[in-house]
Amino acid sequence: MTTSKRPYADDTEMYRLFEDELFVAVVGHVMDTLGLRHQFLPPLFKPVDEKTRLLGRAMPVLESHIFFSNEPTHNRLMTKPFGLMFEALDDLKPGEIYVASGASPRYALWGELMSTRAKILGAHGALVDGFVRDTDQSARLPLLLHRLLRTGPGRAR
Repeated sequence: MTTSKRPYADDTEMYRLFEDELFVAVVGHVMDTLGLRHQFLPPLFKPVDEKTRLLGRAMPVLESHIFFSNEPTHNRLMTKPFGLMFEALDDLKPGEIYVASGASPRYALWGELMSTRAKILGAHGALVDGFVRDTDQSARLPLLLHRLLRTGPGRAR
């Protein structure tokens, strides 16, 4: 029988150890020593709350614009107003971080409803390379973003 050399029993314990025992500078220095010099996000990503730290496994999502159609089609995505976006969101596992890219300037990739659902699913946060709306309400979940879309209720203009 093989015994684990890990100082933690499961992911929950691992995250607790990381949060309690490590800080960014230590992780950066260790990674530099190991030759892993491109492991940090570029400075263009900004947290909604300056105290935000994201720690978890990535759940990558590539966004693509789908043109909704009521016309008969063989492409099932054309019949869904939001394509597979909500299915991707619902696939989040506890402790994961929703990592989205592939933005369109026509719409936000993240907002209050997605933050609420992600929090219910136990996600640790979201990292969005695209537009985000409803940041006051979305801040309930740790969120780093690239672009802010300021709109009122309803669709972006």
